[in-house]
Amino acid sequence: MILRNPLTLLFYLCLLTVILLVGYKTYLNFFKEDFAGVHTTQVEQIQQSISANDPVSFAVVGNINNSVGIFEERIIPELNASGIDFLVSAGNAVSGGGEDKYRALYGSLSHLNIPYLLTFGDNEYADFGSFRFYDHFGPHFYSIQAGNSRLIFLDSTGKTPWQWQIRWLSDLLSQDSSEARILFIGHPPLKPKEEALFDQPDDFLAPPEFRNTLLDTISRHNIDLVFSANLSLYSEAQRGNTLFITTGGAGGLVLNNDTSYYHYVEVNVSPEGEIDHTLRPLNVGQHPILKRLESLWLFVYSLFYSGYLNFILIVAVLAAITIKLYSIIFVGKDYYPDYDLDPTPWLEKPLRVAMFSNNYLPFIGGVPISIARLRRGLETLGDKLLVVAPSYKDQPEAEEQVVRVPSLLTMGEKREFRLANIFLRQTRKQVRAFQPDIVHLHHPFWLGSLGLFLARRLKVPAIYTYHTRLEHYAHFVPLPGLIFRNLISHALIKRFANKCDGVVVPTDSTEEYLRMIGVKTPTFVQPTGIEYTRFQAVTEEETEQLRRSLNLGGKTVFISVSRLSNEKNIDFMIEAISSLQKTTSRPFHCLMIGEGHQKDRLQRKIKKLGLEANITLVGAIAPEEMAVWYRLGDVFLFASKSETQGMVILEAMAAGLPVVAVRSSGIDDVVRQGFNGYKTPERLDQWCAQVKRLLEEDELRHTLSKQAQTFARNFSVEQFARNIRDIYASVLALNDKKRK
Repeated sequence: MILRNPLTLLFYLCLLTVILLVGYKTYLNFFKEDFAGVHTTQVEQIQQSISANDPVSFAVVGNINNSVGIFEERIIPELNASGIDFLVSAGNAVSGGGEDKYRALYGSLSHLNIPYLLTFGDNEYADFGSFRFYDHFGPHFYSIQAGNSRLIFLDSTGKTPWQWQIRWLSDLLSQDSSEARILFIGHPPLKPKEEALFDQPDDFLAPPEFRNTLLDTISRHNIDLVFSANLSLYSEAQRGNTLFITTGGAGGLVLNNDTSYYHYVEVNVSPEGEIDHTLRPLNVGQHPILKRLESLWLFVYSLFYSGYLNFILIVAVLAAITIKLYSIIFVGKDYYPDYDLDPTPWLEKPLRVAMFSNNYLPFIGGVPISIARLRRGLETLGDKLLVVAPSYKDQPEAEEQVVRVPSLLTMGEKREFRLANIFLRQTRKQVRAFQPDIVHLHHPFWLGSLGLFLARRLKVPAIYTYHTRLEHYAHFVPLPGLIFRNLISHALIKRFANKCDGVVVPTDSTEEYLRMIGVKTPTFVQPTGIEYTRFQAVTEEETEQLRRSLNLGGKTVFISVSRLSNEKNIDFMIEAISSLQKTTSRPFHCLMIGEGHQKDRLQRKIKKLGLEANITLVGAIAPEEMAVWYRLGDVFLFASKSETQGMVILEAMAAGLPVVAVRSSGIDDVVRQGFNGYKTPERLDQWCAQVKRLLEEDELRHTLSKQAQTFARNFSVEQFARNIRDIYASVLALNDKKRK
């Protein structure tokens, strides 16, 4: 599979890269061991190595921008060999204030053999970086004494009010007796004569009130030297007795011309306070064209390092998109079924089929009944079946070929939903011992997931029958209803179906739904079978006896069969019958067959509406007795919108009952308007009008009854089993062809 689809492998490798990088970002921000208050240890080292009367020597760099190519590989080795006392960054040491940028800078600075101090600059402030600077290094503005020199660091980003900084600076300098005073501020107070690369008004110190007040303070207190960064150039300007230097070539993007180039500044202060500075340019490239290309390459290189997570993330996403587009545009696809398959070898021998379901008899429901019928039909054709299902209290004591799995949890007021223990080794051992040729899954989760896992381990194909519209069961899930209904349910079905080798759906509308949500697995439309002959075997004596026992007299009988649960829309039927009772003189009675957690509430509603003479909640009826109850009826009523087929509708038609149903998926395919019943929108007036029509028009009801019975004849269990067996054989043939 890998050799045949290398682009698929590359796509998932890119996706894995994205996931790992996102995980690494999370690790950096939440789990990586922190470093805090670094400036504290740096200041201690500086003051321990320099006494009050010693000369001071340090280097100033600006716009490091997390650079590897210039700062880490070129400048740091020179500084380590120069004999200077410490390093000062004039600002923009990081390319952004993200945690990964600060950690990259910390890694670069760890290569220094000398102490260092950082100025809080524009890049340090960006991307919510101010609190990271404070936590990792220290305050945004501060001052230290180094020998006979006073070094002052100000915050020019606006994070700290400038008025407070000016007051602090004035108080500090009015009491200071240092021989030399040097100020560091990220934004340049003066605009250089030289043209800077991509300079903007906000690259300079603002607001004007701060700038003017600071210049006045610098002049009044005889500050000797002011360093700033933020521009990709080197510039000097003299104002009064103060020299202003803008240095911005320690790793950021430069033009490699006379003003914009890579460099650092070496500063020496004598014991008498005389300051001498030396520009240390870096020769990068020779030929003018090569200079530009090398500058660009070093910029990309430093960007790759500084934002390497983002850089790789972008590359991985783009590569994944490219591969996906290539596969869509250039790789040919055959959307038609493979007609060159030969399923004959599998049709000519008995098959061993393992079925997995989250519910099974004695639990009464559409899925268990469908599985039981398919099982009987396949066994009649000579196949061997193994059913893996939850255990129930009232299950048969001796069951052949049924693996009952104990429950971890039961849900619902009647404990009708069971979460089987899929972790039992014994269950997997029994399935392996059965040695299935194919695995048939009836739910897209839990025991269904176990079945899919075992199919892959045993290297046999897996078939999934889509029975249930999960989005209508949101009330059973401990999640916000809309999240499950609109997102999780569809994604769950899509993901599970696409992992299987074939999907069986009961109707064309269901197949269309699966295609719309993105299911690409081969799909087979096959309605669930019904025991048609059983309904024909019911005698008039049996139905009359049941009629007398229920004291129905000559009333027209409506039958409804469904679980008494929210998704079955029983409230709608009760309200419609209440409306019908007020608008007709014909006597009728509705028998609602089925159990469910809403039974007590629905019974109270029937009593409140005064419908006890018109509606009976019958409860559960044994499957072998259902044919008589169906034949007792005259019309079948159905309001559920959660069906994929509505097997009970076909059963009702087999008993000769025309149907009135709410229009929904599954219903449209089996109820033919005016032929075997009526389907309406979920509107009481329209639905009730069709029920009333069949109640009062005897001839119409009899005509639709015969036509409904004729329609249902094509859905026998025997034909259902044969068709499913054909699907098994086709999937096995396709699986065999893929292996070759």
